[in-house]
Amino acid sequence: MPIPILIGAFVGLASVYGGYKAAEGISNFIDANDKVKEAERRNKYNLNRLQRNNEDTCRAMDKLGKMELEAIKSFKDFSDLFDKIKNKPSIKDLKVGDFQIPQFESKEIEEMSVGATALLSALGGAAFGTAGGFAAAGATTAAVAALGTASTGTAIASLSGAAATNATLAAIGGGSLAAGGGGVAAGSMILGGATLGVGLLVGGLIFSVVGSSVKDKADKAYDIMLDNERKIDNIVKYLIELYKISNKYFDCLSKVKRLYERYLTKMKIIVNIYADSIDGKVDWNSLSTENKTIIENTVLLFGLLYNMCKVKIVKNSGKKDSLGEINYSEINTNISNSDKTLPQIPQFV
Repeated sequence: MPIPILIGAFVGLASVYGGYKAAEGISNFIDANDKVKEAERRNKYNLNRLQRNNEDTCRAMDKLGKMELEAIKSFKDFSDLFDKIKNKPSIKDLKVGDFQIPQFESKEIEEMSVGATALLSALGGAAFGTAGGFAAAGATTAAVAALGTASTGTAIASLSGAAATNATLAAIGGGSLAAGGGGVAAGSMILGGATLGVGLLVGGLIFSVVGSSVKDKADKAYDIMLDNERKIDNIVKYLIELYKISNKYFDCLSKVKRLYERYLTKMKIIVNIYADSIDGKVDWNSLSTENKTIIENTVLLFGLLYNMCKVKIVKNSGKKDSLGEINYSEINTNISNSDKTLPQIPQFV
């Protein structure tokens, strides 16, 4: 066969093969493009879902943290009144059902109250989620830690281990909410560059190689998105649980705090009326049974609140990149104590 014919045949075959490979390359490229778009769509949806749940949980935790600080702020009033009563029974003798009032020192209560006041005054300019961070770490712990900053002017939001912003709320244990987006975005940038390059390439065989490369990168980007999606699913599940338990705890704390405030007001009236003009103190033995009961109930309610504000809603797991453990045990114990104790205390004084 003449060489020109052979060359022509070869060129023809090469053209057919090149056309086939070009078509294959185009198909790979189209598939890659579709896969990247799907990865970007799902990643955006996942990140929006994470943000929504994070914001909802931060609001719930902020609400709880602020209420706990307000309760702690009032503890000094209670402590001052309690110190004005002489010959009073020991705290350990006051008990309702299985609930035993915790022992406390007046100085400790005063420090807590001052710290809580400082934190409350700073919340106006603090980051979203900060008050929730106080609840997560234990409001009484945060209040005591804040005491040292009250006179120095140190920013409350800089308190290590106490102030947690919305970026770390769901991961007090050392983890992070930054669970994705970068990998998929980087993959998309790589594919975007390849897209530009493909238009400048000549030859079906080269086009096919580039198409395969783009497909591999698209597959990698999609796998990264799936990995991020799994992480986000776990965090969202955690945030939902934290949202539920913080709202439940808030409702219980609200009931105790409202009743405590009514009794505290009544206790203040009693102390002011019966205080001795010389030493400013009230003799427990001179009070009526009714007034003694009011004071005893005030002490009981203080004890409930005090214990509730001590609870760390989230326990540090101690593991890097691990979500903190929600403290169900202590939370539910305090809710149970409140549910059992409140019905035994008259609701109106």
